[in-house]
Amino acid sequence: MTAAAPAIVDQPLPYVEQLGQRPLEQVDVVVIHCTELPDLATARGYGERVLYDSGTGNSGHYYIDRDGTVLRYVPEDRIAHHVRGWNPRAIGIELVNTGRWPHWLDSRHQAMDEAYPDAQVDALVALLQDLAARLPALRHVAGHEDLDRDQVPASDDPAVQVSRKRDPGPRFPWTRVLASVPLQRLPR
Repeated sequence: MTAAAPAIVDQPLPYVEQLGQRPLEQVDVVVIHCTELPDLATARGYGERVLYDSGTGNSGHYYIDRDGTVLRYVPEDRIAHHVRGWNPRAIGIELVNTGRWPHWLDSRHQAMDEAYPDAQVDALVALLQDLAARLPALRHVAGHEDLDRDQVPASDDPAVQVSRKRDPGPRFPWTRVLASVPLQRLPR
């Protein structure tokens, strides 16, 4: 069953015009993230931070709040910085979820216990269906954890290694999402 196209609230980041442009024909993968932050306002603040000489920062294209609200921070024809090595060909979708916040790399706090609410997952499915219909080369979906598998020293004990990225994490309903969209999960 195809969901209705989601209502999308455009809220471009202040630096969106400085992000590189790309032809939509090169976008072939969507990367699912979780914000690993407490709420949408905090995620927006992180997205607005300028981190690079280009005057840009790290952000997904879309953010989906727990209630299913879909916001577009970066248009699809711009390259957002959300996953190392994949940005020119990827759309980034951030789901508001605490993840490991605020102890991201502490080896004692690696559980990701927050479930994804039905409204959020339904909005994600509708957005993925919409993107698949509009972007001619889009074929795959991946989790951030599938593409960035680096291990780093834990913040509490540098002798212990933890995953740099674990999102969207073990509570993400991959089976439900993949059964509802015309995309295949990118092999690890």
